[in-house]
Amino acid sequence: VSDASGCSMITLLHTGAAKFPQNLLPRARQTVRSLLPAAVLKVYNSIVSRKLASHGFGASMAAMSSFPPQRYHYFLVLDFEATCDKPQIHPQEIIEFPILKLNGRTMEIESTFHMYVQPVVHPQLTPFCTELTGIIQGMVDGQPSLQQVLERVDEWMAKEGLLDPSVKSIFVTCGDWDLKVMLPGQCQYLGLPVADYFKQWINLKKAYSFAMGSWPKNGLLDMNKGLNLQHIGRPHSGIDDCKNIANIMKTLAHRGFIFKQTSKPF
Repeated sequence: VSDASGCSMITLLHTGAAKFPQNLLPRARQTVRSLLPAAVLKVYNSIVSRKLASHGFGASMAAMSSFPPQRYHYFLVLDFEATCDKPQIHPQEIIEFPILKLNGRTMEIESTFHMYVQPVVHPQLTPFCTELTGIIQGMVDGQPSLQQVLERVDEWMAKEGLLDPSVKSIFVTCGDWDLKVMLPGQCQYLGLPVADYFKQWINLKKAYSFAMGSWPKNGLLDMNKGLNLQHIGRPHSGIDDCKNIANIMKTLAHRGFIFKQTSKPF
C-alpha cells in the first residue's frame, strides 16, 4: 500500500464513516491500520488524536493508553467523617457522606455525591470533632438523616447507571473502618438495612502495600509521601480525603497496578 493510497483510505474511513455500516466500521478501521505503512499510520493516529481532542477526549485517551485495563468499570471512592471525641462517644454517627465516581479506564472523576448528615443521638458536635474534621455545627444542623441520605445515595447510584448488573463497580476506602464498622454499626443501631453494594470494597491501604511493598501506617499521608504526591485539601475532610484516594489510585494504575477486592464477603 503506498502512502498516497493509505492516506486516501484514511480519508474514506473518516469522511464516509456516517455512511458505513456501524457494526462493520471498527473492523474496517482495524483492517486499514494493519495495512498502513508506519509513516502513514503515524499520520492516521495524529488525525484521530486531533479529532478526539477537539471533542475533549484527548486527556482521557492518553490516560486509557498509558496503563493496563482494570477489572471494574467504576471505582466508588468513599470516606466518612463521624461524630467523635476523647474519650470516644458511642454510638458514633456519620456526619459527612462523600462518594467520587472514578472511571476505571481513565481513572478520572466523572461524578460526585456529597452530603452532610444530621446526627440524632449526639446532635451537638464536640470541639474535638470540629477541630479534627473542619465540620462546624451549622454544616450538619437541618441536614437529612442517615436514612434519607442513604435513599439519595441509591437514587444517585441508579442515575449514574451503577445499579445495572452489567456494570462492574466497587467501593474504595482508606481502611476497612468505613464499610466494615461505621456504616453497618450505625445502620444496626438505627434498624436500617445495608445495601448489598456497600458489602464489598477495596481497602486502599492493602492495595498500596501490595503495589509498593510497605504498609502505610499513617494512611493517606504515607501513601502520598511514598508516591511523591502533594496532599490535596484538608486532612480528615471527607471530600478532600476522597480526592487524595482517587489521586493515589490513578498514580498506582499508571504504574500498572490492577485493583482487586480486598474485603471478605459478608
